[in-house]
Amino acid sequence: MAPIQRTQDAVDILCDVFLEEALTRWMFPAPPEQRRVSASRLFEQAVAESAKAGTLDVSGADAAAVWLPVPADARIAPPPEVELPARLRILVDLLAQRHPIEQPHLYLAFLGVTPGKQGLGLGGALLAEGLRRADTEGLPAYLEASSSRNLPLYERHGFRRLGNPIELPDGPSVWPMWRDTKEN
Repeated sequence: MAPIQRTQDAVDILCDVFLEEALTRWMFPAPPEQRRVSASRLFEQAVAESAKAGTLDVSGADAAAVWLPVPADARIAPPPEVELPARLRILVDLLAQRHPIEQPHLYLAFLGVTPGKQGLGLGGALLAEGLRRADTEGLPAYLEASSSRNLPLYERHGFRRLGNPIELPDGPSVWPMWRDTKEN
């Protein structure tokens, strides 16, 4: 698959998966068409970074995993002078406060499987692929689960919750999770 098509497939998958999720509706409280445009911009940036780093995993037009390498002491949130929609700024600032930066790691920014293909193991396979990459590189992994229904999947793959969930003002909860590297 051509790199441009692969990145566009990943953006489309993530939009299809997350458009009606509670976190996306909270971040972009607009009609679905406007919300999709805003979410697409967010996904395009993350997908491009992941593709550039060689850590973007896509399974056809059905599933995508956006992994980002994070060096120790990295700045996680854009600086305050970078303009973001108000709720997105709240989210990234709250996530940055809890994101561990003491050591380098792989950050699973997004993992999504299209609704008609969920429950078939595609997400687990992409998750396992990214974790094999992390283990090969000797890196732990980090993510924020945006839905409590995904916690068991991540826990089966060795992630553990990092304290209490992040509570968004008048919004959903997000669960920070960490997985130590596995020895090969």
